[in-house]
Amino acid sequence: MTDEPRYARQLVLDEIGPEGQRRLAAGSVLVAGCGALGGNQAQLLVRAGVGRVRIVDRDVPEPSNLPRQVLFDEDDVAAGRPKAEVAAERLRRVNRAAAIEERVVAIGAGNAEELIADVELVLDATDNFPTRYILNDACVKHGVPWIYGGIVGTSGMCLVVLPGRGPCLRCLFPDPPAGPGLPTPATEGILNTVPALIAAVQVTEAIKLLCGEPPATDLLLVDAWQRTFRSVPVERDPACPCCGRDRFDFLAS
Repeated sequence: MTDEPRYARQLVLDEIGPEGQRRLAAGSVLVAGCGALGGNQAQLLVRAGVGRVRIVDRDVPEPSNLPRQVLFDEDDVAAGRPKAEVAAERLRRVNRAAAIEERVVAIGAGNAEELIADVELVLDATDNFPTRYILNDACVKHGVPWIYGGIVGTSGMCLVVLPGRGPCLRCLFPDPPAGPGLPTPATEGILNTVPALIAAVQVTEAIKLLCGEPPATDLLLVDAWQRTFRSVPVERDPACPCCGRDRFDFLAS
């Protein structure tokens, strides 16, 4: 996995180098969702040389996915096979040395802890807040870093959650957003470059973590159409129900 010709451009980077590449090869990441964000995340991780990538998704490709979801084509839509299976097959051809695991399940309160139990970090590629709150509870409870990513319209955001060292999702959003007016890609649309942009930011922070470097812990807000990037400091809330009071309301009791 530290093959010099393959990773030559990373090995000469001061930020990675041989030691960082060895750390990537020993690394393990769960990609939660295999749509527009997750497909880009998984591909970047595998191409960077991350040793083990677990892809979790229960859906099948649809025609409306094709503008954004880089691991699928029209044949996959016609075949109706699970996204996680198709993605794993494609990624094994990209890097045969990587261990690619597919789980064709929905992430829920009853299985989240098992799914993250043996990975170093989690990348959020889900499309709903209930699942993100489950991931937040599971990761904070077990001390597993996770990287939140959200996209809608021409905009996206990213937040690195380092349990015990920084804010969690509930410090930022104490309760799940609710209501029929909540913007989603289905209601507001999505520019197909935005998932690639936010996934690249998430994977960059993941590579930092795997290489032992401190990631950014502010909330990054991006508008691709307006070409704006804005960092918003987020403080850990001592009264946060999750990371402050060790209440994991979204996990199965």
